[in-house]
Formats: sequence, C-alpha cells, structure tokens
Amino acid sequence: MIVQQLRKSGNSYVVTIPKEEVERHGWKEGQHLAVELTEIELRPTLRPQLREILERNWDKMEPGLRYLADR
Repeated sequence: MIVQQLRKSGNSYVVTIPKEEVERHGWKEGQHLAVELTEIELRPTLRPQLREILERNWDKMEPGLRYLADR
C-alpha cells in the first residue's frame, strides 16, 4: 500500500506515486493504471526502544506528561 497526501494543482487534485514504486512495477509514463482511493487516519507510533523507556519510567513521568497533555 502506498500512503500519499492529496494535493491541489491548479484546478485539480493530485496524488503522486513514488519513483521507486513505478520502477519496481516497470510502469512507464503514459501507461493507464487503475487506482482505488481510501481515506486513512495516520497515527504516530513510538520506536520500540522509546516505548520500552517510556513503559519502564511511566510511574515517574506520568504526572509531568499528563500536565503537558493538558496544555
């Protein structure tokens, strides 16, 4: 799955396909492709190392993090 952002270009909207993906499939400029679009929600995720540190130190950091979350 390719995740791209919808952009405005003049009076149209565009979604780009990364060059690497085009080359991987052997597609050529001018070729017709079928595209199915679905809206998604992106959520940030923590790297495993950072998640481990957060979980290990949650009890000490929780009050400060909750304070910052309310700001």
